[in-house]
Amino acid sequence: MSSTLSRYFIIAVAASLLFFPFLGQVHLFDWDEINFAECAREMIVTDNYLQVQIDYKPFWEKPPVFIWMQVLAMRMFGINEYAARFPNAVIGVITLLSLFYVGKRVVNEKMGIWWAALYAASWLPHFYFKSGIIDPTFNLFIFLAFFQVYLLWYGKRKWLHAILAGVFLGIAVLTKGPAAILIAILAFGVYIIVNRGIGGIKWLHLPVIAVAAFATTCIWFGLEVLHNGWWMVNEFITYQVRLFRTEDAGHGGPFFYHFIILLIGCFPASVFLFHRSKVKEQPPVSNFKRWMWIMFWVVLLLFSIVKTKIVHYSSLCYFPLTFIAALHIHNIISRKEKLSGLVKGMLGTIGILLAIVISLLPVVGLYKDKLIPFIKDPFAVANLQADVPWSAAESLWGVFYLVGIIAVLFLLKNGYKRGIMTLFIIQVVIIQVTVLHFTPKIEAYSQRAAIDFFKELEGKDVYVKVLGYKSYAHLFYPKKMPQTNENHYSEEWLLTGDIDKPAYFVCKIMNADKYRAMPQLEEVGNKNGFVFFKRR
Repeated sequence: MSSTLSRYFIIAVAASLLFFPFLGQVHLFDWDEINFAECAREMIVTDNYLQVQIDYKPFWEKPPVFIWMQVLAMRMFGINEYAARFPNAVIGVITLLSLFYVGKRVVNEKMGIWWAALYAASWLPHFYFKSGIIDPTFNLFIFLAFFQVYLLWYGKRKWLHAILAGVFLGIAVLTKGPAAILIAILAFGVYIIVNRGIGGIKWLHLPVIAVAAFATTCIWFGLEVLHNGWWMVNEFITYQVRLFRTEDAGHGGPFFYHFIILLIGCFPASVFLFHRSKVKEQPPVSNFKRWMWIMFWVVLLLFSIVKTKIVHYSSLCYFPLTFIAALHIHNIISRKEKLSGLVKGMLGTIGILLAIVISLLPVVGLYKDKLIPFIKDPFAVANLQADVPWSAAESLWGVFYLVGIIAVLFLLKNGYKRGIMTLFIIQVVIIQVTVLHFTPKIEAYSQRAAIDFFKELEGKDVYVKVLGYKSYAHLFYPKKMPQTNENHYSEEWLLTGDIDKPAYFVCKIMNADKYRAMPQLEEVGNKNGFVFFKRR
């Protein structure tokens, strides 16, 4: 086995060990994780794999590629949390292998290794591969499309690269939507302005990319129109426009929202972004670096302008951010560049703050009664009543992280390579601890009471409805089947109409009095901010 092939094998094995175990140890989180998993479950139940559905109605917000991936996983592992998250674990392995390949192709093998390692050692990039949301898959295909465009300058089979760029871009559209096209057009336009032209590629490559992308999207959009007409496509486009122009479901935030998310969520990669490298890169490297900066700023500014603010909207920035950070690390170690005091200061400050937060999590759990009087939100207060076991010893994980960050700062004084490798190891360990140990405890506060109630209704011939808030948990966890009575979609009918079987309802504590006043409803329980009713 050649040395390069062995590195691919080692990266694949390491990524598999990081991403595949324990995917199903915690319930899916409302909304996105449960939303997509429910779409996949309903595809299986209805045997309708062409049209995405939610609650057995057409769901125009997302195309089907990621849902299809979840369907395949559910066919293998059953309809459960592990299957819902399995596709992103696969994408995680493919992503790290792709980063090594691209880094090796653009710079060298060492750079490829640093890039893959840095991506795996950063909080949100790692965490999302253990989730059931669409974005890691969507981001990979856009990145691969960008890389194929870059190869139009430096690759040998340019027409093939143009076709592959369009195919990957089309798959990205089929994964999440037309934001992929918008990002590509904006980035290419900015590149032309910055580069004062398109350089060595041919203008004819552009229609080839466009035709390949259009043909790929027609795999689903075309079939959808042929089978069901234009209605679904029209609704899909209308939703995408609304998402850009208005806050969706209360997910608003300030303009700088994603700047903070990337700085903290992509730690430690984010701090190496601030290193001022003095190395003058050769054209293949400098051109790719330019592409990555353009991708970074286009995505960051675009989703800072968009009214809806959700953490993973800026997740495509993880690719350019980690590339530039890894390139800086490569230059620091291979070319003996001096690490700036700014980077060390940010590394210490953010790392120590994160360590303090991790240390305080058990303290908050143990002394929550002291904090409750200062919390004005009744639902949050009720959430904190959850019986979650904590011990003071769990704060030692934060202490471990704190000691690790201080050790890294000390090691960086004597040798950058040893210090950075130690940082990566500490990061991977603490991320795994957070995912395996702390995330289930947080989930117990936020939603577990409601999900446990829904699971008790699995297999029962009843109606289940949430009142006053949005959720998909009441569809996925009771394993809702198609209903013959169309009236069940009406909340008013379920509450006051002539129902044909028992109906159960869940609301949040601040809305409970409204439903307690209804004589036809019997309160059958309440727990951790959720109140449960049954129609008398």
